[in-house]
Amino acid sequence: MVKVEFLGPINRQNLELDVSNLSELKEILNQDESLKIWLKDCGVAVNDELVSSIDTPLKDGDRVVLLAPVCGG
Repeated sequence: MVKVEFLGPINRQNLELDVSNLSELKEILNQDESLKIWLKDCGVAVNDELVSSIDTPLKDGDRVVLLAPVCGG
């Protein structure tokens, strides 16, 4: 299982999902309309490292964090 955390204003409970890559995770999360608007602008970290490839593989025990864009100073 992969643990998915949502930071900032997304304000969602953590999830645990059985997925093998970020593309598969995105498909699942896009089914929720309230998350869909955030996904296009979020940064993504896997095990505390920012990633940019949607094909990034995931394995059991990985932690994926969705970082919502924020502004401030």
